[in-house]
Amino acid sequence: MPTLSICISSIKGPVKWGGVAALLAALLSLALPDRYRSVARILPVEAKPPGSGLGQLISTAAAFGVNLPGQEGAEGNYADILASRWMAESLLKERFRFQVRSWKFGAERAMDQTLSEYLDARNPDDAARKVQAVLAASRDTKSKILLISAETRSPELSQQIVRKAEALLEEFVHKKGRTRGGAQAAFAEARLAEARDELAQAQEAFRTFLNVNRNYATSSDPSIRITGAGLEAEWKLRTQMVMTLSMNREQALLEEKNDLPILNVMDPGNLPVEKSGPARSRMVLVAFFLAGLGVFAWENRSLIRNFTTDVDPDNV
Repeated sequence: MPTLSICISSIKGPVKWGGVAALLAALLSLALPDRYRSVARILPVEAKPPGSGLGQLISTAAAFGVNLPGQEGAEGNYADILASRWMAESLLKERFRFQVRSWKFGAERAMDQTLSEYLDARNPDDAARKVQAVLAASRDTKSKILLISAETRSPELSQQIVRKAEALLEEFVHKKGRTRGGAQAAFAEARLAEARDELAQAQEAFRTFLNVNRNYATSSDPSIRITGAGLEAEWKLRTQMVMTLSMNREQALLEEKNDLPILNVMDPGNLPVEKSGPARSRMVLVAFFLAGLGVFAWENRSLIRNFTTDVDPDNV
């Protein structure tokens, strides 16, 4: 069995060509523009009354690490909303002003573009995919902290994308989120309008009757007394109904506000100073290692071939 001996002379070639590959990788990496990531942290607050029995039960269970049914609110879908086609299309329409470099040591250029123009997409589907590659969202199931991040070649653009995504998310929650309180408020508003119309009709009927029968309560005609009493009772009933429905509408409006999830922004999108990529040092090390290993294997191919093929079966 041949012995595989490695001497210093056999290392010189791999080291030399590995250094050449590393140098080329370093030069090529300088042609790549820096990337910057902006990150925002959001803590959605559930719109549950803190004093309600269900809210207290959920809070107590959460303290012991137990998730009860119904504990997940609308904020559980926030990451899905941020990754949706609607969010991508909304961001593509926005115009952004930012500074960008074409390569590592290139001069900064002032840009005023829509995100669609910046991404240089071929079609709407390609643009949506590129937005979803730039914008990322994740949610911690225990702390419920929502992370929103955007990575581009411009620090300003990354920050603006994150903050615009926050604004669009809040808009979606408040305008497109259908809540139970909102439905109750709409119904109470419509019923109150009907009750006011009915009250106006009852008032007009009672006023018309009083114009002719001002002292109906002391009239000698029983039918006039009965008619007057009925019209007065109807007027009082409609008045009481309008007051009750007005109170119900105000209560429904309060419930609607409480039902809307609140976006509590812990950390707004920051303006990144340090780059998030590319990892140039890693590229150089990988190029050095792969080139050196390849040259070593080529220069010692005969020894490697003999070592892998000429094996004594009795010693296996």
